[in-house]
Amino acid sequence: MKVLLADDDPQLVRALRITLAAHGYQVVTAADGAAAVAAAASEHPDIVVLDLGMPRLDGVSVVEAVRGWSDVPIIVVSGRTGSADKVGALDAGADDYVTKPFQIDELLARLRALGRRTGGATAAPVVRFGDVEVDRATKAVTRAGERVHLTPTEWRMLEVLARNPGALVTRQDLLKELWGTEQVSDTGYLRLYVSQLRKKLEPDPARPRHLLTEAGMGYRLVVD
Repeated sequence: MKVLLADDDPQLVRALRITLAAHGYQVVTAADGAAAVAAAASEHPDIVVLDLGMPRLDGVSVVEAVRGWSDVPIIVVSGRTGSADKVGALDAGADDYVTKPFQIDELLARLRALGRRTGGATAAPVVRFGDVEVDRATKAVTRAGERVHLTPTEWRMLEVLARNPGALVTRQDLLKELWGTEQVSDTGYLRLYVSQLRKKLEPDPARPRHLLTEAGMGYRLVVD
């Protein structure tokens, strides 16, 4: 089982790497938040052990970024003991929270418990269709190598579709993802945002090949 260990304390990382390796784990490490997101995308770990207070990108932001494409189990290991920190990490998508200092037996037990889950990446962090590349880890979209600017709502819609390539995403699911409730009435907003995405990403927006409408149901992203 591969563990991504993300912490900016080199002594702790060294000690945990030795201990985890002795218990049969393969360990990859990251010393800051940005490196942790990159490693999660490239290394496909089975479990992530993550500190909250890291440079470049804090732990909560790392959890949110990884949750954009993966349900890999995440254990937050932090010296922060406040309930607000714990709630923030768990609400962002972490599965467990261990307070430093901790007993190694406790961490190993939590690793075993989460390791019994069938997790891992549920969709590739990078999705490609035509000459478009959607990097869900960095929230970047390029077309023919050129960066494409999307509004926050356009990005959220595209990210939901890219999270489910080839699958129908219903109007109700999109409304809930974009505005937090299924009760929001679709008065043409979804059609408007899909139209804008087509103008930016389709070779011929009038004859879309990738961002397709399923009449009466929702939308589908067709990848090559």
